[in-house]
Amino acid sequence: MWIIFVLFYGLMKGGRDIIKKIALKQNTIIEILIVHTGLSLLMVVPTATDAMAIDTSFLGYIALKSLFVFSAWICSFHALTKLPVSIVGILDLSRVIFATLLGVTVLGEIMGIGQYVGLILVCFGLLALKLINSGKNTTNHEDIHTLFVLLALASSILNALSGLMDKILMKDLSSSQLQFWYMLFMFIYYIIFALITKAKVSWSVLKNRWIWILSIMFVLSDRALFIANGSPDSKVTVMTLIKQSCCIVTIVGGKLVFKEKNILKKLACAIVIIVGIMISIMY
Repeated sequence: MWIIFVLFYGLMKGGRDIIKKIALKQNTIIEILIVHTGLSLLMVVPTATDAMAIDTSFLGYIALKSLFVFSAWICSFHALTKLPVSIVGILDLSRVIFATLLGVTVLGEIMGIGQYVGLILVCFGLLALKLINSGKNTTNHEDIHTLFVLLALASSILNALSGLMDKILMKDLSSSQLQFWYMLFMFIYYIIFALITKAKVSWSVLKNRWIWILSIMFVLSDRALFIANGSPDSKVTVMTLIKQSCCIVTIVGGKLVFKEKNILKKLACAIVIIVGIMISIMY
């Protein structure tokens, strides 16, 4: 059952990346992040009946997890403003490698031959993707794209850290407890960020129906992921692999919604990366 929950999360995540890019046509990044997080928080309040029963010693860890996600979203939203949604989706595949490295350094797992082969294939796929993206650009545009590729990769690293903490925290917390507190911390972070940067937030952002859709998808997909993390049979490495189903959604969405080019080449890169991931997980 936990595999179905993670697959649901992956497909919804791919859809969320497409919705994010559409929403950015009407509002600024900080407007979307504040309202999206605030709406999501309101949606989970009715189900968070046990939120106040949490052991306060966990709040610091949840605040740290929220900081990872807060930073990841800032990076990913900026990447989406300059990169095609299909490329952002493929770059997110690198998260599985970062999750594997975290397993080695934090949990003491040992990498075998398969993991090293998988790492090489993933790096090859990412390099091919970069060449496809910058092949016809000028030097200045290539520099700009490199910056936003790095932001997308930074988002993957931060999300991998968050995923690791999810698995650890869900050993002692309920899905409703973790979802409520982490969204509350996220909302606070974005408010502080907006105050520091003096960002303007217009009430008209509430008229952007895509933000409402994004919030609903976010709440449902994260609850499914937390439930999966709470299963004693679930494994971080396997869950990370299944999450990459989002890549196919972003590639297809990039073609159908945004009329992006080189879709077949991008799909080929994604296949190489997925094969690398499968080898690293299976062997």
